[in-house]
Amino acid sequence: MTNKHSATLTYRDAGVDIDAGEALVDRIKPLAAKTMRPGVMAGIGGFGALFQVPAHLKEPVLVSGTDGVGTKLRLAFDWKRHDTVGIDLVAMSVNDILVQGAEPLFFLDYFACGKLSVDTAASVVGGIAKGCELAGCALIGGETAEMPGMYPDGEYDLAGFAVGAVEKARIIDGKSITQGDVVLGLASSGAHSNGYSLLRKILTHANARPGQELDGRPLEDVVMEPTRIYVKSVLAALAEHGPAIKGLAHITGGGLLDNIPRILQPEWCARLHRDAWTMPALFTWLQENGGVADAEMHRVFNCGIGMVMVVAAQQADAVVATLQAHGEAVSRLGEIVARDAPDAPQTVIL
Repeated sequence: MTNKHSATLTYRDAGVDIDAGEALVDRIKPLAAKTMRPGVMAGIGGFGALFQVPAHLKEPVLVSGTDGVGTKLRLAFDWKRHDTVGIDLVAMSVNDILVQGAEPLFFLDYFACGKLSVDTAASVVGGIAKGCELAGCALIGGETAEMPGMYPDGEYDLAGFAVGAVEKARIIDGKSITQGDVVLGLASSGAHSNGYSLLRKILTHANARPGQELDGRPLEDVVMEPTRIYVKSVLAALAEHGPAIKGLAHITGGGLLDNIPRILQPEWCARLHRDAWTMPALFTWLQENGGVADAEMHRVFNCGIGMVMVVAAQQADAVVATLQAHGEAVSRLGEIVARDAPDAPQTVIL
C-alpha cells in the first residue's frame, strides 16, 4: 500500500497518550494496595477484578450501588480542588448500600477526560482510595478513558459503583418500623454531594469568592468538605444492637422529605422536630443568601443530617451511645406516627 502522506499519524496525534495512561496506572497501584482486604483475589491491572464472597455468611446477598459526584465537580474544576471528590464518589455508593445492612466489599471507578493529566487523575484516585479505606472496602479496579473532543481541557467526569454483602436474614428493609419508634439523625459533614446546582447558583447570586470566610473557615473548604462515610459506625451499631435498628435512610437528593419515606410502609409517617438539631452554618448561609424556603431546603439539602436511623424506642439510648462511641454526632429527630391520610406526607417537620 502506498502512503500518500510524508508522515504517519499516531494515537498521540489524535489526542490519546497511552504512555500517560500507563503512568497513571503505576501511580494508582500503591494507592489501591492500601485498600486491600480479605476476599480480593485479583485487583488493579487485570481485565477483570476477582473477589470471593465472605465465607462467614451462610446466605450471602450481594447489594450494589452506583453514583457520581454531580455538579460539585464544576467547583472542583473552577477551584482546582481534586483531592476530595473521590471520597464523595465512594461515599455516595457505600452509604447507599449500607442502608440495607450491607458491608461494602469492593469499589470500581470510571474516570473520563478529554486530555489526561496524570497529576489530576492521581489526585482524584487518591481520594477514591481514601474513601475506600474509610469504608473498609477494596479498590479493585476501574477504567480511565481519555476521549479527545468529549471534555474541555481540565475537566473530567466520575462514576463508580460499590458491591457489598449482607446475611439474608439481616437485610434491613424497614418493614418492622412501627408507631413509637425513634428517628435518629447522624450529622452530615456538609452538603455532601447533593443540591450543588442550587448551591452554585446561590454562590453566584451572593458574589461569593474563594478565600472569604464562612463560620471561621475558608468558603471553599466548607463547600468542598467531602461526604461523610457512615459505614464503620453503623456496622458497629448493627453488630451490637441488631433488630433494634429497623430502618436506615441515606439523605441524598430529595433531602429529608423524600428519602425517609423510601423506608416507610404506607401507613407510617416520620414526625421530625426542627429544634431537635442545629442546622450548620453553611445551610443557614445558603438559605439567607438564596432566599430559599424551608420546605425547599429540606427537599434539596441534607440540612445537617446525612443518615437517618429508625430504632426501637426501648433501645434508642443504647444505639445512640454506640454511635457516639464510634465518632458520630447523633440527634433525636422525632418519632414514627400514624399517617394522617393515604395522600398525606410521610415526613413532616414541625
